[in-house]
Amino acid sequence: MATQTRASEKTLDDLFLDELADAYDFEKRLTKALPKMAKAVNSLELKNALESHLRETEGHVQKLEQVFEECDHKPKAKKCEGMVGILEEGEGVVTEFKGSPAMDAAVIAAAQKVEHYEIATYGCLQEWAGMLGIENAAAIFEEILGEEKTADETLTEIARAMANEMAESGEDEESEDEDTMAEEDDEEEESSSRRRGNRR
Repeated sequence: MATQTRASEKTLDDLFLDELADAYDFEKRLTKALPKMAKAVNSLELKNALESHLRETEGHVQKLEQVFEECDHKPKAKKCEGMVGILEEGEGVVTEFKGSPAMDAAVIAAAQKVEHYEIATYGCLQEWAGMLGIENAAAIFEEILGEEKTADETLTEIARAMANEMAESGEDEESEDEDTMAEEDDEEEESSSRRRGNRR
């Protein structure tokens, strides 16, 4: 009963600080995970995008520390079970597809799951900061949210470009196969004509 009473006394401020601690934890984890993703990919464009977002992520850690300071709290990380699960899944996919043609697509999928989780988190934090009257924090979250959305859009553009390249490559191979078959048919017909001529 005592536990239920304490839970019922929780406020939006408590929820805000709890989610802030979650975000602080997953951003710090991502500063270690993104370099591994960048190292695993083949596409230079994708590698550069991941490394660029790593620099943004390092900045996010500092910005979250500013929010803690504004709220008169020391920066504190609370293990974010959701992000831990996403990152573990991503590591598994990277291991499974290492060296395969689908490697870059696998990394993009893993990275976008991360981005979508972050976008949901920062969307909530921005709204709550506004409701609590922490305007500077709301502005910081808006800035971070914009960078997360841009990173997600960049990954989508790279994925589409890769898909188009693969499709074009497939069409070229199909065309080459058709040309080869046509040449073989011509050679067979020519050989058959020679045999008929010899019989005469």
